[in-house]
Amino acid sequence: MSGRTGGGLFTRDATPVGTWLKIASTEPAEIMAFAGFDFVVVDLEHAPLDLVTAYRLINTAAALGLTPIVRVPDKTPSTIQKILDAGAMGILVPHVDTVEEAAAVGRACRFPPHGVRGAGGTSRAGAWGLRPNAEYLATGNDDVLCIPQLESVEAIKAAPEMLALDTVDAVFVGAADLSMSMGSSPASPDVLDLVASAIAAAHDAGKKCGLAFGGVPEKAAQAVRDGCDFVLLSNDTTMLAEAARNLVTAFRDATA
Repeated sequence: MSGRTGGGLFTRDATPVGTWLKIASTEPAEIMAFAGFDFVVVDLEHAPLDLVTAYRLINTAAALGLTPIVRVPDKTPSTIQKILDAGAMGILVPHVDTVEEAAAVGRACRFPPHGVRGAGGTSRAGAWGLRPNAEYLATGNDDVLCIPQLESVEAIKAAPEMLALDTVDAVFVGAADLSMSMGSSPASPDVLDLVASAIAAAHDAGKKCGLAFGGVPEKAAQAVRDGCDFVLLSNDTTMLAEAARNLVTAFRDATA
């Protein structure tokens, strides 16, 4: 069983709630902290964010008490290493379908002898060389979260083996891509059964399972009652878009 908590994210009294960051500016990270989110996921997979922007978003989030997690665009160890050197407290990896892929991702997140991550103690993660090396290495191995994202039937079936890996701390079910791969929808019974099986596998391993719900907090709350351990609600771009549209619509209705 992994005891990693991602800077205390998984030791909170309430279910951790986060959101995606897709805007290439630090202000949304500040807003999410003031709004009361527990963590943010900087989205390098589905947003036009580069490494420098991710670096700044990680720093802003951490400084304001948010746990900074980054969804990397691929599984390469070099990408994961740069994000961890930037100070991310967790890595969310899309499209992890097999236990072999999960093991490789887990190794990329850990220093030897547990993995293959290279030492970069002069980075932000090492306080620019001011953090004792033993502390820097221990933090990297003992606190950073490795979270494979399950987005296929194959991935769900492999979840128990993935979660048995000591280098894997949790899983995240991408229900949208999972349902598309099945020619179904996220709310269909067959997809919900697979999500439930992933949650059960995580709990059997003493670990966590997370889900995303767009802007529907009621569905997220029900998922938590059904066993989900952490949730993502909406994202910065959609929150802005919906607020803008609602404002204009309300004005047009009031002046009709």
